[in-house]
Amino acid sequence: MIISVEEAYKLYTEEDVIFADCRFNLQDSQWGMEQYQHRHIPNAVYFDLEKDLSGEVKSTGGRHPLPSLDTFTARLAERGINRDTTVVVYCQNRAFSSRMYWLLKFIGHPNVYLMNGGIQDWMETGYSVTKSNPIQSKSQYGDYQIQEHLVADMPYVKQHKEEERVVLIDSRSYERYLGKHEPIDHKAGHIPGAVNSDWTKILDENQLFKAKDNLKEYFMNYQDANEIIVYCGSGVTAAPNVVALWRAGFRNVRLYVGSFSDWISYEENEIETL
Repeated sequence: MIISVEEAYKLYTEEDVIFADCRFNLQDSQWGMEQYQHRHIPNAVYFDLEKDLSGEVKSTGGRHPLPSLDTFTARLAERGINRDTTVVVYCQNRAFSSRMYWLLKFIGHPNVYLMNGGIQDWMETGYSVTKSNPIQSKSQYGDYQIQEHLVADMPYVKQHKEEERVVLIDSRSYERYLGKHEPIDHKAGHIPGAVNSDWTKILDENQLFKAKDNLKEYFMNYQDANEIIVYCGSGVTAAPNVVALWRAGFRNVRLYVGSFSDWISYEENEIETL
């Protein structure tokens, strides 16, 4: 569930609530931790996209593959989070907090919220921040329950993308979708059959998730879809599109975690350019 900064603060005052700071910069992997050490929401714990929210990069699987879920839940436990903990996630731009939010949903975590705003919004509302590290009481996470209906891998995408009423969404910029500009991956273009829906379009002028009704209108062309599969370059900026689709009322939505960087790691996979 997406909640406002004010609603997040109300949760902050309750017991057994932990904030997860997920700030990150894809061009500077140290930036997020540096920002956290400079200031963060009191008692927030830090999760690094590449160290905590992704697994080991291999020849296939993409640039930010799924972490081992045993390792991920161990990282949660190290920071005092167990299955009964209410978790509120935040970052600077909704992308990295959405990845964390999706991961927690994927392991069946019961109570997780995404704060619709960053630390600047928190401070502008008048709430305090700190540079002090919280005293972390290590926990045991407990059993997790993988929600297979939330994820897609390359074979799944390949098998289902041509099916009637299955929509494959490319969340990258239109230029990358067209194949005219590719700053990261060694091949340009998109998965054949995909439609483009730049993830930044689901944010308003304040870089917050748009209201539910606005998102319903934005995604109205997909309302007859039986299933929606969402990808980006490496399974990060597709996550806010997944969250936005959920907010708009769609339920049969899968994240292709490996995304385009995984797709192109298989030489036999075709690529489309326009």
